[in-house]
Amino acid sequence: MQTESARMTSAAEARFRVQAPNSLPRAIVVIALDAAAADVVAKLAADQWRHATFYTAGPAGALHDLTGAPRRLDDAIAAADLVVLVAGPGGLAPAAAAVGRACSDRRVTTTAFLVGASTAPPPELSKTLAQLRPWSLMVVISEHDEYIGDMMAALRA
Repeated sequence: MQTESARMTSAAEARFRVQAPNSLPRAIVVIALDAAAADVVAKLAADQWRHATFYTAGPAGALHDLTGAPRRLDDAIAAADLVVLVAGPGGLAPAAAAVGRACSDRRVTTTAFLVGASTAPPPELSKTLAQLRPWSLMVVISEHDEYIGDMMAALRA
């Protein structure tokens, strides 16, 4: 009698397998929402990314590229498959609402990263989470800032 594993690896079953890679590169927009996040995003942007752009956001959601040049929020989001919001503890990320609303209007997926969480007091984390959570499908409280780069590499940015 043939085992289930042997049967599933047979030529007859191979025709049901997906024969192409499971993921296309995504166009990722990474937005630093506060000063703590700007440092992390600047370090991340220094790596070689083919499908990622990096910005900082002002309190009203005005975007700037990392050279300081202003960019339109709608233009940045229009080109994105995924928007990654990055914020530090302390609740200084009011632009999350403007960016989140724009992403929601265009049906662009959002993920938020709370960096610097390992040394922050819980009330500071809660303030930032309250600003990020309504606008993000996934929120990651990151103990290590490198996790953002690992996630982007996995998404083939």
